Amino acid sequence: MPEPHEVHLEDAAQIETPIGVDLAPATPADPASEFGNLRWIVLSVIFLITVINFIDRQTLSVLAPKLEQALHLTNNAYGRIVSALQFGMMSGEFPMGAIMDRWGARLGMSLAVGWWSMATGAQIFARTGTQFGVTRYWMGTGECGNYSGGMKTITRLFGRKERTLAIGIFNSASVVGSTIASPLIVFLLLRYGMRTAFFVPAVLGFLWIPLWLLVFRREPGPVPGAEDTKLTNKQMLKLRESWAIMALRFFIGPVMQFYWYWMPSYLYSARHMSLKEMGFFGMIPFAVGGLGGVAGGGAAGWLQRRGHSITSVRKITMYGSGFACISSLLVPYMPNAALAILMLSVAIFADNFISANMFGAVTDLFTDKQVGRATGLTGVAGGLSGLLFPLLTGWLIDRSSYTPVFVCVAFMPLIGAAAFFFLARKNYKALHEDHLRNPLAV
Repeated sequence: MPEPHEVHLEDAAQIETPIGVDLAPATPADPASEFGNLRWIVLSVIFLITVINFIDRQTLSVLAPKLEQALHLTNNAYGRIVSALQFGMMSGEFPMGAIMDRWGARLGMSLAVGWWSMATGAQIFARTGTQFGVTRYWMGTGECGNYSGGMKTITRLFGRKERTLAIGIFNSASVVGSTIASPLIVFLLLRYGMRTAFFVPAVLGFLWIPLWLLVFRREPGPVPGAEDTKLTNKQMLKLRESWAIMALRFFIGPVMQFYWYWMPSYLYSARHMSLKEMGFFGMIPFAVGGLGGVAGGGAAGWLQRRGHSITSVRKITMYGSGFACISSLLVPYMPNAALAILMLSVAIFADNFISANMFGAVTDLFTDKQVGRATGLTGVAGGLSGLLFPLLTGWLIDRSSYTPVFVCVAFMPLIGAAAFFFLARKNYKALHEDHLRNPLAV
């Protein structure tokens, strides 16, 4: 069938094939038969670097109570440091996506990880809020390559019916990293000091690069049967489906970022947990939430195997989990910390469930050779909202409390899902009609 984006490009057939670096034949065999179990090993290595990535990101948030005291930072000032990372990610998303599409994920991921690991290590020398902001910006310009490279690799290694599960496993690594971060960083802080907490994740990133090059020795070829048309950046920005996925991530992205960067401070300041208690109990919502990404991918695959079209699958999974995210409303009203953590666990589970299908939707709407840039576009949108929302969060907390912030994050995923399906309605109508004509297509 024609790719969904061709609904809007009357001259798509006249656009040249993209120029890129393909290290595999142009028409490879089915990924399952060509790569076998190797594709799951590659996925596990991508999972590992995503865990390390989110340990990097969480280090500052776990240390936030101590840093705010040591550097005399207000919540507004801390929000600006968080926004610096998001601004860096917004700046780097599209260039990183273009690198993955042109050079491939093998080289692109190696460059991205080395770049952000240097920035992570540079935080050892930061002594002011401004210096932390600069290094976090630097980190962001590299860390955004994790998702564009991971999505690029998964798209080529996994067929459609396995892909959302693979993406769910990949995306759940963010929550696993956040889960590990709290006890690990608190241990390093109490045993070896604050600077060691930045040094260890940086070293882990550098150690990952040779492992990646050893395991992922050959770039997979294009997805069998895919018609990859070359779209300029300007043409991609004219597509409704581009704005659909950007709107989706604009609303979903800041929700999980709020939990990553502010939940430790919430448990410490609003729920009056000690640093040790926060390090232990703070990992529970992330541990539960990590299952949400796998469940979201697994549910999508399960529905597809039972004959549902990809259109039905995305609507069921994304609207269903969007409604479940409303559980955030209850967090500030829970009478004790245990029930607050329970509600946080439900909300983070639901947000990761919808996120797995959000990234899966990128592969619904874009071809194999466009996935890197398309993921980069979503990152630009997520970076913009991730830049603005921490500023709003810090302002609201300083002037009111955490309650209005929890209200915002309760409804944002559902708003994002509604905007996505409105903008991409023609694409999903075409996919549904194709499913009715050929229900056994992979």
